[in-house]
Amino acid sequence: MKRKSSNVLKLKLLLEKDKRINQIYSKFKFLISKHKKNNSFVVAVSGGPDSMALSCLAKLLSFEKQYKFLFVLVDHSIRKDSYQEALKVKKLLKTVNINLKILKNFKKIDKNIQKNARDVRYNLLTAFCKKNRAKSLLVAHHQDDQVETFLIRLSRGSGVEGLSSMNVVTILKNKIHLIRPFLDFNKNELNRISKKVFRKTFKDPSNSNKKFLRTNIRDLKKMLQSKGVNFEKIIRSIKNISSSKEAINFYVNIFLKKFVKFKKKETILNFTQFRKQPEEIKFRIINSIVKKRAASYYPPRSEKVIKLINNFQRNQLKKCTLGGCIFERKKSFLYVSKEF
Repeated sequence: MKRKSSNVLKLKLLLEKDKRINQIYSKFKFLISKHKKNNSFVVAVSGGPDSMALSCLAKLLSFEKQYKFLFVLVDHSIRKDSYQEALKVKKLLKTVNINLKILKNFKKIDKNIQKNARDVRYNLLTAFCKKNRAKSLLVAHHQDDQVETFLIRLSRGSGVEGLSSMNVVTILKNKIHLIRPFLDFNKNELNRISKKVFRKTFKDPSNSNKKFLRTNIRDLKKMLQSKGVNFEKIIRSIKNISSSKEAINFYVNIFLKKFVKFKKKETILNFTQFRKQPEEIKFRIINSIVKKRAASYYPPRSEKVIKLINNFQRNQLKKCTLGGCIFERKKSFLYVSKEF
Protein backbone atom coordinates (compact mmCIF):
# COMPACT_ATOMS: atom_id res chain seq x y z
CA MET A 1 0.00 0.00 0.00
CA LYS A 2 2.92 2.36 0.73
CA ARG A 3 4.22 1.98 -2.82
CA LYS A 4 0.76 2.70 -4.27
CA SER A 5 0.38 5.85 -2.17
CA SER A 6 3.92 6.98 -2.97
CA ASN A 7 3.24 6.75 -6.72
CA VAL A 8 0.14 8.93 -6.35
CA LEU A 9 2.23 11.36 -4.28
CA LYS A 10 4.88 11.26 -7.02
CA LEU A 11 2.26 12.34 -9.54
CA LYS A 12 1.16 15.22 -7.29
CA LEU A 13 4.76 16.41 -6.94
CA LEU A 14 5.23 16.08 -10.70
CA LEU A 15 2.27 18.38 -11.30
CA GLU A 16 3.72 20.97 -8.97
CA LYS A 17 7.11 20.93 -10.73
CA ASP A 18 6.03 20.62 -14.37
CA LYS A 19 4.06 23.60 -15.67
CA ARG A 20 2.81 21.89 -18.85
CA ILE A 21 1.61 18.76 -17.07
CA ASN A 22 -0.12 21.00 -14.56
CA GLN A 23 -1.91 22.75 -17.45
CA ILE A 24 -3.06 19.39 -18.83
CA TYR A 25 -4.37 18.34 -15.43
CA SER A 26 -6.11 21.69 -14.85
CA LYS A 27 -7.90 21.46 -18.19
CA PHE A 28 -8.82 17.83 -17.51
CA LYS A 29 -10.20 18.75 -14.07
CA PHE A 30 -12.22 21.65 -15.51
CA LEU A 31 -13.76 19.48 -18.24
CA ILE A 32 -14.71 16.70 -15.82
CA SER A 33 -16.27 19.25 -13.45
CA LYS A 34 -18.69 20.22 -16.24
CA HIS A 35 -19.95 16.62 -16.26
CA LYS A 36 -19.85 15.88 -12.53
CA LYS A 37 -23.65 15.46 -12.43
CA ASN A 38 -23.25 12.49 -14.78
CA ASN A 39 -22.55 10.29 -11.75
CA SER A 40 -19.59 7.90 -12.25
CA PHE A 41 -17.10 7.96 -15.14
CA VAL A 42 -15.74 5.01 -17.10
CA VAL A 43 -12.13 5.34 -18.30
CA ALA A 44 -11.22 3.37 -21.45
CA VAL A 45 -7.72 1.89 -21.04
CA SER A 46 -5.55 0.27 -23.70
CA GLY A 47 -2.14 0.12 -22.01
CA GLY A 48 -0.67 2.71 -24.36
CA PRO A 49 0.95 5.89 -22.94
CA ASP A 50 -2.02 8.12 -23.71
CA SER A 51 -4.62 5.99 -21.91
CA MET A 52 -2.20 5.38 -19.02
CA ALA A 53 -1.80 9.16 -18.67
CA LEU A 54 -5.60 9.47 -18.66
CA SER A 55 -5.79 6.82 -15.93
CA CYS A 56 -3.20 8.72 -13.84
CA LEU A 57 -5.04 12.02 -14.01
CA ALA A 58 -8.40 10.37 -13.33
CA LYS A 59 -7.00 8.59 -10.27
CA LEU A 60 -5.49 11.80 -8.92
CA LEU A 61 -8.78 13.64 -9.45
CA SER A 62 -10.65 10.89 -7.59
CA PHE A 63 -8.43 11.64 -4.55
CA GLU A 64 -8.98 15.39 -4.81
CA LYS A 65 -12.68 15.58 -5.63
CA GLN A 66 -14.05 12.14 -4.70
CA TYR A 67 -15.32 11.55 -8.24
CA LYS A 68 -15.99 7.92 -9.04
CA PHE A 69 -13.91 6.49 -11.90
CA LEU A 70 -14.18 2.92 -13.23
CA PHE A 71 -11.24 1.70 -15.33
CA VAL A 72 -11.95 -0.74 -18.18
CA LEU A 73 -9.86 -2.47 -20.85
CA VAL A 74 -11.42 -4.34 -23.79
CA ASP A 75 -9.59 -7.52 -24.79
CA HIS A 76 -10.58 -7.95 -28.46
CA SER A 77 -9.18 -11.53 -28.50
CA ILE A 78 -7.68 -10.94 -31.95
CA ARG A 79 -4.12 -11.80 -30.96
CA LYS A 80 -3.17 -15.02 -29.17
CA ASP A 81 -1.50 -13.27 -26.24
CA SER A 82 -3.99 -10.42 -25.86
CA TYR A 83 -5.39 -11.54 -22.50
CA GLN A 84 -1.90 -11.93 -21.00
CA GLU A 85 -1.11 -8.42 -22.26
CA ALA A 86 -4.27 -7.14 -20.57
CA LEU A 87 -3.20 -8.74 -17.28
CA LYS A 88 0.16 -6.92 -17.50
CA VAL A 89 -1.67 -3.59 -17.87
CA LYS A 90 -3.86 -4.51 -14.89
CA LYS A 91 -0.77 -5.25 -12.79
CA LEU A 92 0.91 -1.97 -13.75
CA LEU A 93 -2.17 0.11 -12.90
CA LYS A 94 -2.41 -1.65 -9.56
CA THR A 95 0.79 0.18 -8.53
CA VAL A 96 -1.26 3.40 -8.30
CA ASN A 97 -4.20 1.63 -6.68
CA ILE A 98 -6.26 1.40 -9.88
CA ASN A 99 -8.42 -1.70 -10.18
CA LEU A 100 -8.74 -2.48 -13.88
CA LYS A 101 -11.75 -4.41 -15.20
CA ILE A 102 -11.03 -6.51 -18.31
CA LEU A 103 -13.93 -7.03 -20.74
CA LYS A 104 -13.28 -10.01 -23.00
CA ASN A 105 -14.74 -10.09 -26.50
CA PHE A 106 -16.08 -13.47 -27.66
CA LYS A 107 -17.18 -12.29 -31.11
CA LYS A 108 -14.85 -13.41 -33.92
CA ILE A 109 -13.17 -10.50 -35.73
CA ASP A 110 -11.47 -11.69 -38.92
CA LYS A 111 -12.35 -9.07 -41.56
CA ASN A 112 -12.51 -5.27 -41.70
CA ILE A 113 -10.59 -5.65 -38.45
CA GLN A 114 -10.13 -2.05 -37.30
CA LYS A 115 -13.76 -1.02 -37.88
CA ASN A 116 -15.22 -4.19 -36.37
CA ALA A 117 -12.83 -4.03 -33.40
CA ARG A 118 -13.86 -0.41 -32.80
CA ASP A 119 -17.57 -1.37 -32.96
CA VAL A 120 -17.01 -4.24 -30.52
CA ARG A 121 -15.04 -1.97 -28.19
CA TYR A 122 -17.72 0.72 -28.04
CA ASN A 123 -20.54 -1.82 -27.71
CA LEU A 124 -18.82 -3.45 -24.72
CA LEU A 125 -17.90 -0.10 -23.15
CA THR A 126 -21.36 1.44 -23.52
CA ALA A 127 -22.97 -1.76 -22.17
CA PHE A 128 -20.59 -1.55 -19.18
CA CYS A 129 -21.54 2.11 -18.66
CA LYS A 130 -25.24 1.26 -18.72
CA LYS A 131 -24.79 -1.66 -16.31
CA ASN A 132 -22.86 0.54 -13.86
CA ARG A 133 -25.11 3.58 -14.34
CA ALA A 134 -22.23 5.65 -15.66
CA LYS A 135 -23.20 8.43 -18.05
CA SER A 136 -19.69 9.39 -19.18
CA LEU A 137 -17.02 7.43 -21.04
CA LEU A 138 -13.50 8.93 -21.13
CA VAL A 139 -11.10 8.13 -23.98
CA ALA A 140 -7.52 9.33 -24.53
CA HIS A 141 -7.73 10.58 -28.12
CA HIS A 142 -5.24 13.42 -28.55
CA GLN A 143 -3.98 15.98 -31.07
CA ASP A 144 -2.00 13.42 -33.09
CA ASP A 145 -5.13 11.24 -33.41
CA GLN A 146 -7.06 14.30 -34.55
CA VAL A 147 -4.57 15.03 -37.35
CA GLU A 148 -4.50 11.36 -38.41
CA THR A 149 -8.31 11.23 -38.52
CA PHE A 150 -8.35 14.41 -40.62
CA LEU A 151 -5.83 12.95 -43.12
CA ILE A 152 -7.69 9.63 -43.32
CA ARG A 153 -10.98 11.37 -44.05
CA LEU A 154 -9.30 13.74 -46.48
CA SER A 155 -8.02 10.68 -48.39
CA ARG A 156 -11.61 9.37 -48.56
CA GLY A 157 -13.06 12.60 -49.94
CA SER A 158 -15.01 13.50 -46.80
CA GLY A 159 -16.99 16.72 -46.54
CA VAL A 160 -17.46 19.18 -43.68
CA GLU A 161 -18.82 16.52 -41.32
CA GLY A 162 -15.85 14.19 -41.71
CA LEU A 163 -13.10 16.81 -41.91
CA SER A 164 -14.23 18.44 -38.67
CA SER A 165 -12.84 15.24 -37.11
CA MET A 166 -13.51 14.48 -33.42
CA ASN A 167 -15.46 16.56 -30.92
CA VAL A 168 -14.55 16.92 -27.26
CA VAL A 169 -17.98 15.50 -26.38
CA THR A 170 -20.07 13.10 -28.47
CA ILE A 171 -23.40 11.58 -27.42
CA LEU A 172 -23.49 7.79 -27.84
CA LYS A 173 -26.43 5.40 -27.54
CA ASN A 174 -28.13 5.26 -24.14
CA LYS A 175 -27.26 9.00 -23.90
CA ILE A 176 -23.72 8.24 -22.75
CA HIS A 177 -21.30 11.15 -23.10
CA LEU A 178 -18.08 10.17 -24.87
CA ILE A 179 -15.52 12.67 -23.54
CA ARG A 180 -12.10 13.34 -25.12
CA PRO A 181 -10.21 15.58 -22.67
CA PHE A 182 -6.83 15.46 -24.49
CA LEU A 183 -7.63 16.86 -27.94
CA ASP A 184 -5.58 20.01 -27.24
CA PHE A 185 -2.50 18.00 -26.22
CA ASN A 186 -0.07 15.89 -28.21
CA LYS A 187 1.16 12.34 -27.72
CA ASN A 188 4.62 13.36 -26.48
CA GLU A 189 3.11 15.37 -23.64
CA LEU A 190 1.02 12.38 -22.55
CA ASN A 191 4.04 10.07 -22.90
CA ARG A 192 5.91 12.18 -20.36
CA ILE A 193 3.17 11.72 -17.75
CA SER A 194 3.10 7.92 -18.24
CA LYS A 195 6.88 7.52 -18.17
CA LYS A 196 7.26 9.66 -15.04
CA VAL A 197 4.70 7.58 -13.15
CA PHE A 198 5.03 4.05 -14.56
CA ARG A 199 8.46 4.12 -16.29
CA LYS A 200 6.96 1.87 -18.99
CA THR A 201 3.82 1.38 -21.08
CA PHE A 202 2.65 -1.20 -23.62
CA LYS A 203 2.44 -0.98 -27.42
CA ASP A 204 -0.28 -2.56 -29.52
CA PRO A 205 1.51 -4.56 -32.28
CA SER A 206 -1.31 -3.73 -34.72
CA ASN A 207 -0.17 -0.07 -34.63
CA SER A 208 2.80 -1.02 -36.82
CA ASN A 209 0.82 -3.26 -39.20
CA LYS A 210 1.13 -1.77 -42.71
CA LYS A 211 -2.15 -3.31 -43.89
CA PHE A 212 -4.07 -0.74 -41.84
CA LEU A 213 -4.63 2.71 -43.37
CA ARG A 214 -4.05 4.53 -40.07
CA THR A 215 -0.56 2.99 -39.79
CA ASN A 216 0.35 4.28 -43.25
CA ILE A 217 -1.13 7.68 -42.42
CA ARG A 218 1.19 7.82 -39.38
CA ASP A 219 4.16 7.22 -41.65
CA LEU A 220 2.88 9.94 -43.98
CA LYS A 221 2.49 12.27 -40.99
CA LYS A 222 6.15 11.77 -40.05
CA MET A 223 7.21 12.54 -43.60
CA LEU A 224 5.07 15.70 -43.70
CA GLN A 225 6.61 16.84 -40.41
CA SER A 226 10.11 16.30 -41.80
CA LYS A 227 9.14 18.54 -44.75
CA GLY A 228 8.09 21.35 -42.42
CA VAL A 229 4.29 20.87 -42.35
CA ASN A 230 2.96 22.54 -39.19
CA PHE A 231 0.32 20.33 -37.58
CA GLU A 232 -0.82 23.11 -35.26
CA LYS A 233 -2.12 24.88 -38.37
CA ILE A 234 -3.92 21.72 -39.44
CA ILE A 235 -5.55 21.66 -36.00
CA ARG A 236 -6.58 25.29 -36.56
CA SER A 237 -8.14 24.29 -39.90
CA ILE A 238 -10.02 21.45 -38.20
CA LYS A 239 -11.43 23.92 -35.67
CA ASN A 240 -12.48 26.28 -38.47
CA ILE A 241 -14.24 23.42 -40.25
CA SER A 242 -15.93 22.51 -36.96
CA SER A 243 -17.33 26.04 -36.78
CA SER A 244 -18.78 25.61 -40.26
CA LYS A 245 -20.27 22.29 -39.17
CA GLU A 246 -22.04 23.99 -36.27
CA ALA A 247 -23.65 26.48 -38.68
CA ILE A 248 -24.79 23.63 -40.95
CA ASN A 249 -26.14 21.72 -37.93
CA PHE A 250 -28.31 24.70 -37.06
CA TYR A 251 -30.15 24.46 -40.39
CA VAL A 252 -30.20 20.65 -40.36
CA ASN A 253 -31.96 20.68 -36.98
CA ILE A 254 -34.56 23.16 -38.28
CA PHE A 255 -35.27 20.81 -41.21
CA LEU A 256 -35.47 17.73 -38.95
CA LYS A 257 -38.04 19.41 -36.72
CA LYS A 258 -40.20 20.60 -39.63
CA PHE A 259 -40.01 17.83 -42.20
CA VAL A 260 -38.96 14.60 -40.46
CA LYS A 261 -41.09 12.45 -38.16
CA PHE A 262 -39.24 10.12 -35.80
CA LYS A 263 -41.63 7.34 -34.85
CA LYS A 264 -40.98 4.29 -32.70
CA LYS A 265 -40.22 1.88 -35.55
CA GLU A 266 -39.60 4.17 -38.52
CA THR A 267 -38.54 7.64 -39.58
CA ILE A 268 -40.53 9.47 -42.27
CA LEU A 269 -38.75 12.10 -44.39
CA ASN A 270 -40.63 14.60 -46.57
CA PHE A 271 -38.72 13.94 -49.79
CA THR A 272 -40.28 16.88 -51.69
CA GLN A 273 -38.84 19.35 -49.18
CA PHE A 274 -35.61 17.36 -48.95
CA ARG A 275 -34.90 17.83 -52.69
CA LYS A 276 -34.93 21.62 -52.28
CA GLN A 277 -32.04 21.66 -49.80
CA PRO A 278 -28.35 22.35 -50.61
CA GLU A 279 -26.26 19.21 -51.09
CA GLU A 280 -24.37 19.49 -47.78
CA ILE A 281 -27.64 19.87 -45.86
CA LYS A 282 -29.08 16.77 -47.60
CA PHE A 283 -25.96 14.83 -46.73
CA ARG A 284 -26.19 15.81 -43.05
CA ILE A 285 -29.92 15.04 -42.87
CA ILE A 286 -29.38 11.46 -44.06
CA ASN A 287 -26.43 11.03 -41.67
CA SER A 288 -28.51 12.31 -38.74
CA ILE A 289 -31.36 9.93 -39.53
CA VAL A 290 -29.04 6.91 -39.88
CA LYS A 291 -27.19 7.64 -36.63
CA LYS A 292 -30.43 8.08 -34.71
CA ARG A 293 -32.33 5.18 -36.29
CA ALA A 294 -29.46 2.65 -36.16
CA ALA A 295 -28.07 4.02 -32.86
CA SER A 296 -24.63 3.95 -34.46
CA TYR A 297 -21.55 5.86 -33.36
CA TYR A 298 -20.11 6.47 -36.83
CA PRO A 299 -22.15 7.64 -39.84
CA PRO A 300 -21.90 5.69 -43.12
CA ARG A 301 -19.17 6.52 -45.66
CA SER A 302 -19.81 9.78 -47.51
CA GLU A 303 -19.68 8.26 -51.01
CA LYS A 304 -22.43 5.78 -50.05
CA VAL A 305 -24.66 8.56 -48.68
CA ILE A 306 -24.17 10.67 -51.83
CA LYS A 307 -24.93 7.66 -54.04
CA LEU A 308 -28.15 6.95 -52.12
CA ILE A 309 -29.31 10.57 -52.39
CA ASN A 310 -28.56 10.76 -56.13
CA ASN A 311 -30.28 7.45 -56.92
CA PHE A 312 -33.46 8.38 -55.06
CA GLN A 313 -33.54 11.86 -56.66
CA ARG A 314 -33.18 10.35 -60.14
CA ASN A 315 -35.95 7.85 -59.38
CA GLN A 316 -33.46 5.03 -59.99
CA LEU A 317 -34.15 3.47 -56.61
CA LYS A 318 -37.18 2.44 -54.60
CA LYS A 319 -35.53 0.57 -51.75
CA CYS A 320 -32.01 0.03 -50.39
CA THR A 321 -29.96 -0.38 -47.20
CA LEU A 322 -27.38 1.96 -45.70
CA GLY A 323 -25.61 2.04 -42.33
CA GLY A 324 -27.86 -0.59 -40.75
CA CYS A 325 -31.05 1.08 -42.03
CA ILE A 326 -33.60 0.25 -44.74
CA PHE A 327 -34.62 3.18 -46.98
CA GLU A 328 -37.84 2.94 -49.01
CA ARG A 329 -39.38 5.59 -51.25
CA LYS A 330 -43.19 5.83 -51.21
CA LYS A 331 -44.52 8.70 -53.33
CA SER A 332 -43.35 11.97 -51.71
CA PHE A 333 -41.86 10.37 -48.63
CA LEU A 334 -38.79 8.36 -47.69
CA TYR A 335 -39.33 5.76 -44.97
CA VAL A 336 -36.34 4.67 -42.88
CA SER A 337 -36.35 1.69 -40.50
CA LYS A 338 -33.69 -0.28 -38.68
CA GLU A 339 -32.27 -3.28 -40.53
CA PHE A 340 -32.59 -6.60 -38.66
